[in-house]
Amino acid sequence: MEYWLELWREEHTKFTNLKDLIELSASEEDASLEREILFETEKLSASVESLELKSMLSGKDDDKNCILTIHSGAGGTEAQDWAEMLLRMYMRWGEQNGFKMTILDVLDGDGAGIKSATVEVDGEFAYGNLKAENGVHRLVRISPFDANKRRHTSFASVFVIPIVDDTIEIDINPSDLRIDTYRSGGKGGQNVNKVETAIRITHIPTGTVAACQSERSQNQNKVNAMRLLKSKLYQIEKQKKEAAIDEIEKSKMKIEWGSQIRSYIFHPYNLVKDHRTEIETSNTQSVMDGNLNSFIKEYLLKFSDN
Repeated sequence: MEYWLELWREEHTKFTNLKDLIELSASEEDASLEREILFETEKLSASVESLELKSMLSGKDDDKNCILTIHSGAGGTEAQDWAEMLLRMYMRWGEQNGFKMTILDVLDGDGAGIKSATVEVDGEFAYGNLKAENGVHRLVRISPFDANKRRHTSFASVFVIPIVDDTIEIDINPSDLRIDTYRSGGKGGQNVNKVETAIRITHIPTGTVAACQSERSQNQNKVNAMRLLKSKLYQIEKQKKEAAIDEIEKSKMKIEWGSQIRSYIFHPYNLVKDHRTEIETSNTQSVMDGNLNSFIKEYLLKFSDN
């Protein structure tokens, strides 16, 4: 409660200061203050909108940091390039909204793009915001890889889970784990690690896999991979207890036609449309540059428990 009271006090102070500024401008007939008033009004409006979003984030795990995973669908290079475009989009969104984005693992594509990526997102209500992105994302465009310039449809899936904290007990038997090491790095060059510092941990009973290659230290990569594995197993156990174990597979819908939550159309016209909320925009470039908050807000308005 004190948290929300403090937020209200901050917004009320901003409003009072803006009101005083408007009154000062009117009493002194000082037109030079108009630009400052406009600037402060826009700031207050954005701040209130952000607070409105936070008020919708009351789910059990909404305040937690999260793991965002992207997988390319069938279609080879086309889908892998689309997966990389989505990774860039989410990285830009995180930077714009004050979240710390750490790429834990990337599996490069065959020639271009990526097959998969795992990103840790740290910040206030990270999971509450990004849970809106769970599902299949569909792209329609003229392929840059097709010499005949034909239109292609590509799919990629996004899966978001909360990061569990140390107060949650997840019992993992060491004998149930298979730990593999491999060389981290990209497709070549100076950044390719010559030592096997990357870690992949497989939980054999469930087939759950967690990997990390973001650190130079094998030990630190192992710590991060175990934390990721623990979060994934927690998500499974939580859904079991809620008698909804099948929800995991439902949320990982087939990465194909008819299962998408959002379509990104670059040809023959520009349109990004969310099929759950019907919100859409023709400014596709803005969306790909990370401007996702209108989609997130509409999702929370429609599906929030509040």
